[in-house]
Amino acid sequence: MNFPTDLKYTRDHEWIRIEGEVAYVGITDYAQSELGEIVFVDITAEGETLGKEDVFGTIEAVKTVSDLFMPVSGEVLAVNPELENNPELVNEAPYQAGWIIRVKPSDLSELDTLLSADDYRQTVE
Repeated sequence: MNFPTDLKYTRDHEWIRIEGEVAYVGITDYAQSELGEIVFVDITAEGETLGKEDVFGTIEAVKTVSDLFMPVSGEVLAVNPELENNPELVNEAPYQAGWIIRVKPSDLSELDTLLSADDYRQTVE
């Protein structure tokens, strides 16, 4: 299982990576392995400003559908366009090409409430 240390994690299995003024959000390696083969990613919140832990969409696997939760408050700037035709990128590269949304965080102090890689690893092991 992969737990990159440059990311922050939620107890709901999302990750966030800050790059300058924007953040990338996806689901963790653990989450994608538990879900199984991802067949569809449905993001309903593009262009919206959401609060921390608000639902921004769903992810559908062969066996189940799961809600996706915002790790921090902010505006959903973009959805990963590659996922429309290649949702399996979430399985193949959850921390790189399989990112789900790009966000402009409105309160960076919320990052302090998220889990470090070590804390997240302990949560799932």
